Amino acid sequence: MIIELIISLILGILFGTLTGLIPGIHINLISLILLSISSRFLGFTTPLILSIFIVAMAITHTFVDFIPSIFLGAPDEDSFLSILPGHQFLLRGHGYFAIILTLYGSLTALFIIIITLPLFIYLLPLVYPYLQKIIWIVLILVSIFLINTEKERKIWALTIFILAGFLGIASFNLNIKEPLLPLLTGLFGSSNLIISITNKTQIPKQKIIKLSNITLPKKSLIKNSLASILSAPFTAFLPGLGSSQAALIGQQIFKIKDTREFLFLLGSINTIVMGLSFVTLYSISKTRTGAAVSISQLLPKLNITELYLIIFTMIFSGIIAFFITLIISKFISKNITNINYSKISISILTILFFIVIIFSDYSFYGKILSIIIFLTSTFLGIFTTLLKIKRIHLMGCLIIPTIIFYLI
Repeated sequence: MIIELIISLILGILFGTLTGLIPGIHINLISLILLSISSRFLGFTTPLILSIFIVAMAITHTFVDFIPSIFLGAPDEDSFLSILPGHQFLLRGHGYFAIILTLYGSLTALFIIIITLPLFIYLLPLVYPYLQKIIWIVLILVSIFLINTEKERKIWALTIFILAGFLGIASFNLNIKEPLLPLLTGLFGSSNLIISITNKTQIPKQKIIKLSNITLPKKSLIKNSLASILSAPFTAFLPGLGSSQAALIGQQIFKIKDTREFLFLLGSINTIVMGLSFVTLYSISKTRTGAAVSISQLLPKLNITELYLIIFTMIFSGIIAFFITLIISKFISKNITNINYSKISISILTILFFIVIIFSDYSFYGKILSIIIFLTSTFLGIFTTLLKIKRIHLMGCLIIPTIIFYLI
């Protein structure tokens, strides 16, 4: 049993590193694929071992996925807010510096998860029945708040939000096996890869700065930690919201304007949201991430012992992922000028297209519908980027169907 756990931990960290490094390949996709073929593995292992693999992979992914976001400008839906501040550092030769800031945030998130654990285990089950009755109201208020963050393009932001909502409703009602796969892959994966292909940016030589010289003032650390603690829990019980929304909420409430602080905040919330999704699975039996959905299918009745093992896996994987990301980001910083963005982006785009065809649905009719959703969502994602609207509003594809679900 112990040997199996160690092997699953190592493999999870390895796969999490790979999914984090490959643009457009989200952890939810790998989790869903693994779940679909899990019956083949259960012949020689246990659901708990597979769950540990998924947790290790998911947490590692949250550390590593800022590398393609900052160096390649090709993030997934959880880290796309890092493009602008990350590229500001990259174009000044400080991409490595930006990565370290997100790593500090992710590492801090592990301690925040431990500190807030009792609240989510004991308090959330008590208040959630009351919160559930007003979820649709809270989602509307949060959506209005996020749209209002657009200073000059509020109408366009609202338009994108509504269009994404209609696309989400249509996708969920087409009777496709995995509607989220073509929908989210198009909105947040392929669309940004196409933008990356068309924008041929010249990257300057990067500077490697010692860790001891990359710091934030204590006041900033405290402020960003508080922002993470207060904003990240929104996604623990509010369906349709992710780490990007939580980060934007934290930024607005605490008036975080320094790009260094914002990158720290993004790293922190990205890991907190993923970690807490496993805790809320235990406390209120709700799933807010693809990884948590997979575990809920493998372990329908998660007990406290299994939860503690999952928490240990999160901490261990996070610490290892910190050092792995340090090594990889330093290597990429030294060789960034030799990387061919276009070839990498075209290769990943091709892979994503075939993944959508293969895993979205098994029937020919379902595959055709999946391709239509994929292409439509890709064009909507590109349109949003060209309008210079925050892609966070594309999450209307999940928020609007959720609001309608709770209203009905």
